[in-house]
Amino acid sequence: MLRRAAATVLGLALLACQAQGPRPGDHIHVGVYGALTGSEATFGQSALAGVQLAVDERNAAGGVRHVPVEIVSYDDRGSTQEAGTAVTRLVTEDGVAAVIGEEISSMSIAGGEVAQRYGVPMISPSSTNPRVTAIGDRIFRVCFVDVFQSYVLARFAREHLQAARVAVLYDQSQAYSVGFKDAFERAFQEMGGTVATSQAYSRGDQDFSAQLTTIREARPDAVLVPGYYTDAANIAIQARRLGVGVPLLGGDGWDSAQLAAIGGDAVLHTFYSNHYAHQDPRPEVQGFIAAYGKRHGGELPDSVAALAYDASRILFAAMDRARSLSGDDLAAALAATRDFPGVTGKISMDGERNARKPAVVLEMRKGPDGRILPRYVTTIEPR
Repeated sequence: MLRRAAATVLGLALLACQAQGPRPGDHIHVGVYGALTGSEATFGQSALAGVQLAVDERNAAGGVRHVPVEIVSYDDRGSTQEAGTAVTRLVTEDGVAAVIGEEISSMSIAGGEVAQRYGVPMISPSSTNPRVTAIGDRIFRVCFVDVFQSYVLARFAREHLQAARVAVLYDQSQAYSVGFKDAFERAFQEMGGTVATSQAYSRGDQDFSAQLTTIREARPDAVLVPGYYTDAANIAIQARRLGVGVPLLGGDGWDSAQLAAIGGDAVLHTFYSNHYAHQDPRPEVQGFIAAYGKRHGGELPDSVAALAYDASRILFAAMDRARSLSGDDLAAALAATRDFPGVTGKISMDGERNARKPAVVLEMRKGPDGRILPRYVTTIEPR
């Protein structure tokens, strides 16, 4: 899963590939980039697994336009510089028809600027910062945006938790976390709530005691931690040790098995917004879970894997409809996506190339077997 997929035939030059599409006997190359190593490595690994499952299923059904699809992937190691380099290689050296990635908003912004410059469509599975698709008309996403999931958590805090005062502890070095925090604070205050205190940290920090002490003294009813799973788990551990016992809230950046593996009991009865729930009985969800589990020893796929799977299948459907695989034609077909029956919901692209769909809220609970897993709490629709 983690190895770079090597091209087995010589790719067409970029302009020729965009103008003519694949020739008989060629593979259609699709680029994938993400953090396969580093502190958020499970995101890139899950995304690549979701893409690979979708590619294998499509190839088993005859490929796209009767041509097999092949993945070309690079590890950007969670670096914006590496993300830009990876996309540059994909479009200038590997001649990919489209790019899937990244999972982290800062990386998608860096890579998306390159894809837009070269006119190659890019679909982010899970980057929720609004700036990602604002880059230009070649950039799409299959997830909702931070403004929406911030609204979801603000509404959940006010209506389900009856929270009047919320504290915030956010990562000032990540576009995802800053955008989430800003939108949440606006929404929560509009709903009559008060932001008791807003504290910052930076990626790589290990000690959150100063911020958490300030939060404890502010006496909030809940604490929003709009970061990624590694930091969220460590913050939960330190919060409980310092006597901050109120519910912790997070976004889809929490969705990883490592949240419970790192945080243990400290993450029990915490809540986060997400793109789908394992308990959803829809055939799209249960079929995906079964196929993924068969490949990965019964492992439950996280939302990143599901979103990457949806992104791949939406891309293949657009390739089927497009007049050609040129950047212009493929982008037009992607923009025309309506009511696609995805694992993460029925997906339509809006005018800004963002997916419009509901969100779920999950709670970390301990099951009968002792495992701590996310459990469905509620669904919140777009306004």
